[in-house]
Amino acid sequence: MAEQAINFTARAHDALKDVQLRTNFRRAMDGLITKRRAVFDRQEELESLRDLGADVRRNALAKLPDLLEQLESNCIANGIQVHWAETKQQANEIVLSIARGHGAKSIIKGKSMVSEEMHLNQFMADRGIECLESDLGEYIIQLDNEMPSHIIMPAIHKNKDQIARLFEREVNKGHYTEDVDELTAMARQKLREAFMSADIGMSGVNFAVAETGTLCLVENEGNGRMCTTVPPVHIAVMGIEKVVERLDDVPPLLSLLTRSATGQPITTYFNMISSPRKEGERDGPEEIHLVLFDNGRSRMYADDELRQTLQCIRCGACMNHCPVYTRIGGHAYAAVYPGPIGKILTPQIDGIEQAGELATASSLCGACGEVCPVRIPIPQLLVRLRKESVNPPVGTEAVPGSGSKRRGLEARIWGWWSAMHAKPGRYRFLTGLGARLGGALPKVGVLKAWTSVRSKPRVAPKTLHQLVREKGIRSE
Repeated sequence: MAEQAINFTARAHDALKDVQLRTNFRRAMDGLITKRRAVFDRQEELESLRDLGADVRRNALAKLPDLLEQLESNCIANGIQVHWAETKQQANEIVLSIARGHGAKSIIKGKSMVSEEMHLNQFMADRGIECLESDLGEYIIQLDNEMPSHIIMPAIHKNKDQIARLFEREVNKGHYTEDVDELTAMARQKLREAFMSADIGMSGVNFAVAETGTLCLVENEGNGRMCTTVPPVHIAVMGIEKVVERLDDVPPLLSLLTRSATGQPITTYFNMISSPRKEGERDGPEEIHLVLFDNGRSRMYADDELRQTLQCIRCGACMNHCPVYTRIGGHAYAAVYPGPIGKILTPQIDGIEQAGELATASSLCGACGEVCPVRIPIPQLLVRLRKESVNPPVGTEAVPGSGSKRRGLEARIWGWWSAMHAKPGRYRFLTGLGARLGGALPKVGVLKAWTSVRSKPRVAPKTLHQLVREKGIRSE
């Protein structure tokens, strides 16, 4: 993402004008909501599982520093090399150093939101190393030079016809087909060649088990397994919050993840990686590296309320049910993490000055909080970020850029509002004046923007005090 502030409002208006985009999203979101509802057909079981999932994530976060040290120790004992990165630059430099140490020219990647957060592909390309996405959705958007539109289904904003035209232009030049099997076969042919020739395979990490030093990878296509077994070197990149304490903690989180994300009882593949290839084994990498990535997470962890952001298991359910996201799609957010989780995560990572506008992109309807499988109070955190954007906390800056959205005119308006309510006589005079002149409010300025999609406010002709007096009611 560019360093300049996100202009969410302009992007959202553009998305709302895109009829094809809205049609694509409406169809996709309806399907995902229906599948999730069907797979969670027993409300009592769902709520019990959500309680368990939330407890597992809160327990891991409560012990995060100790669990990370335990994970590092057990990974090293298993033969996995562990690296720590505080910033995107450090994480990219670590990957680059490993690649150059092996003389690598190409990297084949499984799906990884952390690598998107690092902007790894562009960083490596600028240094002469090709990074090819092997997840079909990621491969599609890479061909079209786009960011993911969804954290689970990156190309959900495209329909079959759009993908067919893209493949005709970029993959099998001159050959157009809308046959899904044929399109998939085209991608498979290109990717299989890359799997066999790549110098390094990369992946994300869904869960890392501190107890055993095991990296868990959830996928449907098998590309993750190819990336982590075929190339001689495997690099896994992981946000530090993804650690869990025990293997027993994984099954409830896996069940919540797959059912919340795509409505599946289980994914096609669940990979558990604990070591490089051992003597006598026929497959697997000769070398595994784990990059533990911070990028602001330690700062979130230090705040008891904002820490809840780190409970996220990246299922995307909050996006699928958000009335804002489902109408404008992910690209309007101009951020790696769109939708409700992005509205609370991105401002904390990139700062309020750059991304604070995202926290206002919500009606606070609460749908995201109601479906979150690990009970993140997203609406509550949105309110916290909105407050902090104009009113920085005393003594410490919990979120970078706190107070940067405060505007002089808005502050003066609220000052006038406070002064009006401070004196009963002043309040009665001004509300009475408003009752007489309210119908004449012009549709200009801020009010014009408001009334472009809403009815103009109608002020009652009489104040409450006047109505009470007319009824002969006397206050004691």
